[in-house]
Amino acid sequence: MTFPGLEPAELPADAIEVGRILDAWGIKGWFKVLPHSASPEALFSSKRWYLQPSERGAKTFSGTVLMRVREAKEHSDSVVAQAQDVDDRNAAESLKGARIFVPRSSFPTAAADEYYWVDLLGLNVVNREGVALGQVKDLMSTGPQTVLVVGLELDGKPQERMIPFVSAFIDSVDVAGKLITVDWQPDY
Repeated sequence: MTFPGLEPAELPADAIEVGRILDAWGIKGWFKVLPHSASPEALFSSKRWYLQPSERGAKTFSGTVLMRVREAKEHSDSVVAQAQDVDDRNAAESLKGARIFVPRSSFPTAAADEYYWVDLLGLNVVNREGVALGQVKDLMSTGPQTVLVVGLELDGKPQERMIPFVSAFIDSVDVAGKLITVDWQPDY
């Protein structure tokens, strides 16, 4: 199934799902996007979005397609965007539910001591004494801070510990070396 303006494409190896299309916005082909992040810079930094149909609902296209974005901007609590060849409300409505992927390589560069969550997932966590505390399985936003959800298997049982991702507890983050060093004891 084809859709005007969307061309079949291979999903880049470093593609990260960054949001999904909620619905049409206005009558000129704009659509509303629900970003998966409170800071949706990845949506703004890339003019090439890769779409996959939603798991449920009507499918206007199949497989992975490339969408060339004309403009994306913040609007209220979401993001609105317009793409090439999506020129009216009907075309925009037909994209409802599509999952949006962007190559990690097109994300804006993070500032010093700032990290994208996706880069922290899977990193090993050790304390200052070199004791392995586990691997980052997830991150949670608790409002004022982010918390690392670190998983480890002890005696054949999965265990989780929560470590606040704040400078008081995080000594260093080495994304390339896949290691986070923390001031945290195994019995916390």
